[in-house]
Amino acid sequence: MLELIKAILFGIVEGITEWLPISSTGHMILLNEFITLNVSDKFWEMFLVVIQLGAILAVVLLFWKKIFPFDLSGGQVIKKDILALWMKIIVACIPAAVVGILFDDILDKYLYNYTVVSLALILFGIAFIIIEEKNKGKISRINSLAEITWNTALIIGFFQLIAAIFPGTSRSGATIVGALLIGVSRTVAAEFTFFLAIPVMLGASLLKLLKFGFAFSSSEVLILVSGMLVAFLVSIVVIRFLMDYIKKHDFKVFGWYRIVLGALVLCYFSLFA
Repeated sequence: MLELIKAILFGIVEGITEWLPISSTGHMILLNEFITLNVSDKFWEMFLVVIQLGAILAVVLLFWKKIFPFDLSGGQVIKKDILALWMKIIVACIPAAVVGILFDDILDKYLYNYTVVSLALILFGIAFIIIEEKNKGKISRINSLAEITWNTALIIGFFQLIAAIFPGTSRSGATIVGALLIGVSRTVAAEFTFFLAIPVMLGASLLKLLKFGFAFSSSEVLILVSGMLVAFLVSIVVIRFLMDYIKKHDFKVFGWYRIVLGALVLCYFSLFA
């Protein structure tokens, strides 16, 4: 029962931090210092990634009409605009996918530590503040998903690559920063980031599951499913909140939050690690 409660807490944190540009990795590392799951290191590494599948399902549910490319009503069989969007999403995913497949173990070994996470939190927090100040009063160049070009998608994909390499950057944070830099509106940047997460997290989860194997104990299944379910439910609330929030506000508050959190994580581990 205690491990189940811990899994629920991790699911809550995942559901909140996966979509807000504040780094789910940084929060998970910090939470794990105070609430440690009684599982093997191998399961923990897999759990951190696969729990994100619950959050991804929330995107699928909330944006189904925007991402499902087939018309089942008897009209046009394939929605060409949505199919084109998916092709651009795949292009944007290629850089991070290549690096993830080739260097996953190396990145986990050498970069998955509190120093890298803290610095990534702080640096991208500063980037959010600078970019929002720079864009103040400017009219966005891209204001709909249909206006995203192949080049735009690829540029956003290279920013996602930064998040794939440096934990703590925040995948959503990196892609949103990249999108804002090239003139994408906040709403479109957030939506495209959500959609990018679907193939990225599915691929990452499959990779981790294959490495872990499928020989789960009953307690491991309960922990994993509980975390995913809670992450799914919390994500629905958080995504709706974020989409409403950015219609009236910028991302600077998340930048300041990242800076404070990064400093706290750095200080905590420097003193007590």
